Amino acid sequence: MIKHILGRLPRSSKPPKSEVSNNEADGGANTSTASASLVMHNRLGAKDVRLTPFPVCSGADTSFEPLPSFRDVPSSERPNLFIRKLDLCCVVFDFSDASKNVKEKEIKRQTLVELVDYVGSCTSKFSEFAMEEVARMVARNIFRTLLPLRRHEASVVDSYDAEDEEQAMEPSWPHLQLVYELFLRFIVSSEVDPKICKRYVKQSFIHRLMGLFDSEDFREREYLKTILHRVYGKYMSYRPFIRRTISHIFYRFIFETEKHNGIAELLEILSSIINGYALPVKEEHKLFLVRALIPLHKPTCVSAYHRQLNGCIIQFVEKDFKLADTIIRGLLKYWPITNSHKEVLFLNELEEVLELTQPAEFQRCMVPLFKRIGQSLNSPHFQVAERALFLWNNDHIVNLVAQNRAVIIPLVFAPLEKNIQSHWNQAVHSLTLNVRKILVEMDQELFLECKRKFEEDKAKKIESNERRQVVWQRLEALALSNQTEKPKEELLLLKNRSDLLDKVH
Repeated sequence: MIKHILGRLPRSSKPPKSEVSNNEADGGANTSTASASLVMHNRLGAKDVRLTPFPVCSGADTSFEPLPSFRDVPSSERPNLFIRKLDLCCVVFDFSDASKNVKEKEIKRQTLVELVDYVGSCTSKFSEFAMEEVARMVARNIFRTLLPLRRHEASVVDSYDAEDEEQAMEPSWPHLQLVYELFLRFIVSSEVDPKICKRYVKQSFIHRLMGLFDSEDFREREYLKTILHRVYGKYMSYRPFIRRTISHIFYRFIFETEKHNGIAELLEILSSIINGYALPVKEEHKLFLVRALIPLHKPTCVSAYHRQLNGCIIQFVEKDFKLADTIIRGLLKYWPITNSHKEVLFLNELEEVLELTQPAEFQRCMVPLFKRIGQSLNSPHFQVAERALFLWNNDHIVNLVAQNRAVIIPLVFAPLEKNIQSHWNQAVHSLTLNVRKILVEMDQELFLECKRKFEEDKAKKIESNERRQVVWQRLEALALSNQTEKPKEELLLLKNRSDLLDKVH
């Protein structure tokens, strides 16, 4: 009876327990923020666009009309107009068809131009709701599915021409450029409170922003580079996150895909970041050098970003000269064997690193280093051999060699003599004679000793080759004799078998 009575009572509209617990877990911040934003939005006299899906213009829209200019309204109404214009620019058009929505596209472009001017010239603080709407409009326009990669058809691509970049243009760039310019001015504006702005330009926003570096349009990557650099400088709490995200992009590029369009731009950002490292260099930065920067020498398309990579590597050596040994050994680890163009790049970088290398660090790596240089000296590709010989034009490197000549001259003497005796290129032959002259002047007695040993080794090698030839001749003669005697042996074996069978029977 009691249950029947209670069943007729009206039930409360309290939300499920799970929903309440979720709101409590968020600390009520989302509810309070949404309420405050809604009240402010209603005061401004605009509709609540956050509660509706993002508009998509698929055809002619008669309601898409231009709004008044900021100059035509009183100053007190401009914040309201700013919100309405941002709302208008949330409509994204299809640029695959140039004849589609021509009027609406032009209205949006003019509106974006006005917004850019307003943000750049604004002299009053932006409200929290305005910051939220700016972040929403920017996200609506720039976060999209990027075009498929066309430049790197396979991982065996060596390099590409920078002119190819002009072939990959974003069709919606007339709008995108203005959106990026607005966001850049918004980020650097002194009227934006960074603490409040971080509520809407979150780490997830930055993460998606950095994902756009894979865009094929180099103009977009340039804007992204500038914006990310400004964010890194203004929002200090995001710095570890940005560095970590960059390293993850590098890891995926190096060890998985070898396909990414924005490695050069990310390295340019890193160059300015490394320049600001405090001394002594932290261990986490050294790990980043070893795990991310040095392995960037591995991909075959390294020539596309080698200039920026080289700049980052040199800055690390300038910050801490003790890292020279680590960097040189890393270069030797990823040294190219069959790619001559890449080997020339490595030799260029090696010379710049050696110029900053101190004697103590040089001694730790000089043996494997000059073994590799010796192989480059004997390269049949004349540009590789020339670049290796040009190392002796650097006074600092020559001084390092002179201080350790007892170890280095024996390592390079044989390759130099081979060049003099048998290299096909006349320029390489002349440069080798010049280097040989430097070594003679450096230590004539050691040079003569190396020459004597080289002649002995050469004579031993000739003698060994002669013995090998004699052995092979004997083996060939023995094989011929076996071929003539083999039929006689087979006949004798058959005769013995037949005799045995006769005895059995």
